[in-house]
Amino acid sequence: MVDQTVVQPQKGKKRAIWGLCLTLLAGIAFVWPDHMGNTAIFVGWGLVAVAPIVVPGIVLAAWIIASGADAHIARAFEGRTLRTVMAASLIGAITPVCGVTVLPLMAGLLAAGVPLAPIMAFWLSSPITDPAMLATTAATLGLSFAIGKTLAAFGLGVFGGAITALFAKSPWALNALRDNGLARQLTTSRCGEVQAFEPKVWRTEQRRRSFGAQFWATARLILMCLIPAFAAEYALNAALTPGSLAAYLGEDQWWAIPAAVFVGAPAYIDGYAALPLTRGLIENGMSKGAAMAFLISGGVVSIWGAMAIAPVLKLKPFLLYLLLAVLGSLAAGYAFGWAV
Repeated sequence: MVDQTVVQPQKGKKRAIWGLCLTLLAGIAFVWPDHMGNTAIFVGWGLVAVAPIVVPGIVLAAWIIASGADAHIARAFEGRTLRTVMAASLIGAITPVCGVTVLPLMAGLLAAGVPLAPIMAFWLSSPITDPAMLATTAATLGLSFAIGKTLAAFGLGVFGGAITALFAKSPWALNALRDNGLARQLTTSRCGEVQAFEPKVWRTEQRRRSFGAQFWATARLILMCLIPAFAAEYALNAALTPGSLAAYLGEDQWWAIPAAVFVGAPAYIDGYAALPLTRGLIENGMSKGAAMAFLISGGVVSIWGAMAIAPVLKLKPFLLYLLLAVLGSLAAGYAFGWAV
C-alpha cells in the first residue's frame, strides 16, 4: 500500500506547478495580450527543437525502470567506503531515481546499518540530473552544460560522501534517521519481490506496462514543465533589455555565482522548467558559471530537493546535507565558469 504521507508532498508539488503555469499564462495574456500568438509559436518551435534529443532520454529512463535496473542499486552501497561513495555518486548522477520515490530504499539502507556517507553521496547527486534531464539540458543549453551538469552531480556526490565519511563515528551519523512514524514506515514499506534484471523489457506484459507507464509519466512531466517554461522564456526576453542582468550576474561580478546559489535556488521549481528560463537569463547577461551554480543548487538546495530528505534525517545530518549542497554548488559554478 502506498504511504499517503509520502504521496502528499508530490501532489502538493504538482498542484504548485500547475498553479504557477496558469498564473504565468494568465499574466502574459493580461500584460501582453498582443504577444499571446507569438508566445504560442515560440513554445511550439521550442518543443520541436528539443524533441529529437529529449525523446531518447525519456525512452532510456523508462527502460531503466522497466528492466529492473533501478531495483538493484542497493548493491552499490555494499563494501569499502571510498568505493561505495564513488558508486553511489555515479548511480545517482545517471539514474532517474530521486526524491520521495527513493525514500524507502535509502531509509531502509540506513536502518539496516549502511553508512551515511554513500547515502549522502546518492542523495546529493541524484536530484541534479538523469538520462531525460541530460538530454533536455543538451537540447536547451548545449552539450557543454549537459556534460558539466552530469560531472558536477558526480563530483558533488563524491565530495559530499567523502566529507560525511569523516564523521562516520559520530553518534548522529551512526543513527541518522529520525525516530518518527514516517521513518519507521519507510523502513518497512519496501514491499514486493525485487525483479531480476531483464534488458529485453518487451518480453513480458508486466514490464511492457511498466515501460509504458514510466514513459508517459516522464513525458507528461517534461511537457508540463517545458510548456510554461518556454512561455516564461519568451516573456523574459520580451521584458528584459539585452545585457540588463550583466550588472548583477555577469562575468565581471564576483558575487554573481553566490547570488545565483543563495537567491536563485529558493525560487527553483523544477529542473526541466529551469532550463529554458536559464537560457533566457544567459541571453540577458547571466554568466555561464552563475547559470551552472543556479542549476546545481536548485536541484539540491531548493524546497523540492530538500523535501525528500528532511522528513527522515535528523537535524545534524540534514544541516550537513544543506551545507555540502551549497559548497558543492559554488564550486561547480566557479569550475564551470573557468572551464568555459
